[in-house]
Order: sequence, then C-alpha cells, then structure tokens
Amino acid sequence: MKSIELFAGAGGLGIGTHRAGFEPMMMLEWDRWCCTTLRENLAGQERSQTAPWRIIESDIRWMDFRSFEGEVDFVSGGPPCQPFSLGGKHGAHHDNRDMFPQAVRAIRQVKPKAFLFENVKGLTRASFTSYFEYIKLQLESPTISRKAKEDWVGHLARLEEQKTKGGFNGLRYNVVARVLNAANFGVPQRRERVFFVGIRSDLGIEWHFPEGEYSKEALDWSKTTGNYWDQLKVRKKERPVAAGKPMSAPLGSKKPWVTVRQALEGLPDAERNPKAALQFLNHRQQPGARSYAGHTGSPLDEPAKTLKAGVHGVPGGENMLRRPDGSVRYFTVRESARLQTFPDTFVLHGAWSEAMRQLGNAVPVTLAEILARDIRKHLVPKDDGRRV
Repeated sequence: MKSIELFAGAGGLGIGTHRAGFEPMMMLEWDRWCCTTLRENLAGQERSQTAPWRIIESDIRWMDFRSFEGEVDFVSGGPPCQPFSLGGKHGAHHDNRDMFPQAVRAIRQVKPKAFLFENVKGLTRASFTSYFEYIKLQLESPTISRKAKEDWVGHLARLEEQKTKGGFNGLRYNVVARVLNAANFGVPQRRERVFFVGIRSDLGIEWHFPEGEYSKEALDWSKTTGNYWDQLKVRKKERPVAAGKPMSAPLGSKKPWVTVRQALEGLPDAERNPKAALQFLNHRQQPGARSYAGHTGSPLDEPAKTLKAGVHGVPGGENMLRRPDGSVRYFTVRESARLQTFPDTFVLHGAWSEAMRQLGNAVPVTLAEILARDIRKHLVPKDDGRRV
C-alpha cells in the first residue's frame, strides 16, 4: 500500500507509517533544516524494492496532489500546530500558519482510502470547540469546499446542514478523533496529542483507536515490588523510600510505562562523561540548565514530560533531565531522539536549539507505527495474501 506524508518535519510519522508496511511515495516539508535531516537519513535508503524515498522541499500551498489519485491509499501528516499550541498566540483560523485547510485539499485531490493527522492537545480546548468541529466536518466531506469570500463560520454552517440533511453522494470519510498519551503505547514520554483518523465511507470498514498496552499503575506496582529497580540494577540506597500503605496490584495485564532511565540505558551521561559521549551521534551536552519553581525537568524514573519545540524558553523545563539528587541538565539531542523513539542511527541537523525544535514537533516513531499498522490491517482484506 502506498502513502504520502504531508508536513513531514523530522520524519517521525513517516518513518512509523513505513515501518507499519506503507510505501511512502513522497514526503513533503517546507523547512530546510527538516529537509536536510530527512535527506541525510532517508534519501539514500530504499522505501521499496525499487525506489528511494522522495523528499520534496516545498510549501504545500504550491502543490497539486491530483496526480496521486488512484495511486495512494494513505495520507498522513501533522499540520503546523502553532495556531492551537498553549505556547502560541491561539489564533486558530485567524493564523496564517493554520494548514488544516491544505490538509483537507490534499484529501479532496488524492481521495485516499484512509488518512491520519496529528495535532497538539490544545486544539481540543473549550475555546476551540467550534473550530475543532469545523476541522472534523471538513475532513468528513472534503469536496464541500469553502466558497470565495465565505468565512469559516458560513462554511461550517453549510457543512452542518449537509450532514444533518444526509443523502450526500460525494467523497465522504468516517472520521474519529481522540487524544492519546504516547506513554500508554510504550513511548518514554507523557506526550498527549490529538489524532484524526478517517476511513473512506464507501469501504464499509469499522475502526476504532487501539488501546495502549502500558500504564502508570503497572509502573508504580513494578517499583513497589522492586522489579523495576532490580532490572535496572539500581542500588538500594539510591531507591526512593516508599511512603504510606503498600499499593495493591493493578488490574489487567498492562506493561509498566517506560521511563527516562530505561530509554537512556547504554548512553553515557554527556555532562559527566563527555569523552564517552563522543561515540554517539548528536550526544553533546548543552550547558545552562537550571531549576526553579515550575521549571524542574523530567524525573529519571518516570516517562519524560512532553518534549517541546522551544528550548531555553520552555516554561516547565520539559527539555531537562532531573536526577534523583535534584541536579538538572538539558537532554542531549540523542537523548531527546530516544525519548521520541527515533533510532540511534538517525542524525539531526542544525544547532542544539534547531534539532530540539525538530524533535519537539515530531510524532514518536513507535506511536506512529502502532496507529498506522492498525489502520493498514483494516484496509487489507483478510483473505488477500498478496503483497500490498
């Protein structure tokens, strides 16, 4: 099955969909640093038996996707999230960086069997309720496009009227949206993002978001029993003292959340052992980290806080590691890549701040693969033994 990736960024979503079995015909990205990263890591690799990855550096607004109709089964991407980010100006439809209309246009022209789009959790805030519904309705009926001089509220009204009237025979998608925590899917990071998945309605496919196999309760229990500390060979004097009543075993058979300590296993501390760190790509210490109220970093024995595209200005210290002794330091680019489940062979281009921006905007590879694999499983007929 063939796919295209829009707003590719550093490639986390595209790599994950490729691992899930999709053959990427194109990855589209306008940022030159991201494109350099993509070319360095992917352009020389084969995406299939016959062809390398095709990376296009361009503004999506200049692209015509009609040539992909009938050729592409799956479209994915992460439209720029600044209009909805807690750290942004919250402009939504007033922000010219809102690329959801372009994502809808791509769906209208390609007519894929399915799509997957990701955005920040801030899009689900109460202040964006109407615009969230507007995005969803556009994705459901992408051929009902906005008229000249029509504002988005007028367009929303037409979409609502069409949906309630029913009987529309044009291109339609059954769209579901859900906020997912990446930690529940084995990513060593408590990263909450909203995902939109659409399946073309004429296919008659039933689909729902997969449930994560990991939980906080299982991690807490693993620590209580000592299994977590024993597996990581943490000395007893360095283990925290349990307080209160012993917790009971969690229900179900979920696996423990993956922690920062587990994710960074095998990497030398770049601050304390810089010489050994030189053996790893992008593993150099960035100086200047400091802790203060509300800016405390990510604990070593929990999943990391959400990595942010900001660097020194990240308000909660999300891009810092907090050791058990209370000392802090910035995550190296390599450590951040591990927290986003990129392979150690993946090279990030640009200065530390630029590389962190790319990673902070990325979709964790593991989460992308899990979602894309589940979608693909439903798109492939069970009795079809051919290679797709």
